[in-house]
Amino acid sequence: MKTDEIEDIELRLLLEAIYQRWGYDFRSYARASIARRVRGFLPSCGCQSVSELIPRVLHDEAVFSRLVQTLSITVTEMFRDPFVYRALRELVVPVLRTWPHIKVWHAGCSTGEEVYSTAIVLQEEGLYDRTTLYATDYNDEALAQAREGIYELERMREFTRAYLEAGGKLSFADYYHARYEAAVVGSRLKRNLTFANHNLATDGAFGEMHMVVCRNVLIYFNRELQDRVLSLFAESLVNGGFLCIGTHEDLQFSAVADAFEEVDRAARIYRRVVKA
Repeated sequence: MKTDEIEDIELRLLLEAIYQRWGYDFRSYARASIARRVRGFLPSCGCQSVSELIPRVLHDEAVFSRLVQTLSITVTEMFRDPFVYRALRELVVPVLRTWPHIKVWHAGCSTGEEVYSTAIVLQEEGLYDRTTLYATDYNDEALAQAREGIYELERMREFTRAYLEAGGKLSFADYYHARYEAAVVGSRLKRNLTFANHNLATDGAFGEMHMVVCRNVLIYFNRELQDRVLSLFAESLVNGGFLCIGTHEDLQFSAVADAFEEVDRAARIYRRVVKA
């Protein structure tokens, strides 16, 4: 048997062990991405192979916790793909205005940059005061950072450019204050925000949402898990609610393709078909 075939068996055993012991389900994540991250993790715990890692993960919670952080994808930024936020302002906000109270779910929110981006758009469009935002992720460490809303000050220069390209109406500096080499998001963007642990692979739907945002998460899932998650989003949305996914993701050929109509192809914004 070839080395890569043996490693694939070891990976499957590792992911099953994680699920059975700790309840975190990575079994349907894209295998190439998981394999790459596990290989990079091995030297940090003195393991030569994935099979050596399995008992460590089963019996040592500290090792497991570090591995979960490694498997978590936390690459994000404020106003990522600025044209998406322009589309939200121009195509989604006018419909959101028609609802007396708005509920938004940011799934797989990571360290929170895109959640605060959405909050800024809603604030500038006069909708934030009647909006509740739910931001979820399975990574507790990332959630803690998102709650704090503290980011490197240097990154704010990049975010400012993206904010302006996204149609920002004020000075981006109004939304944070600098402290040493860090930038702290202002409290007014946090007051209607609720952060919670939620695993898209195993947990249920959030009901009666008017918009679900889950960008650049589905690309790490295999087709089966993508369909599960997209069905979860369809179930969570009210009639006519909006779904925004990553620019390299697609609903075409998915299990819920017929449940949505396209609002903006480039921005990957869809609307839940209104049922009669």
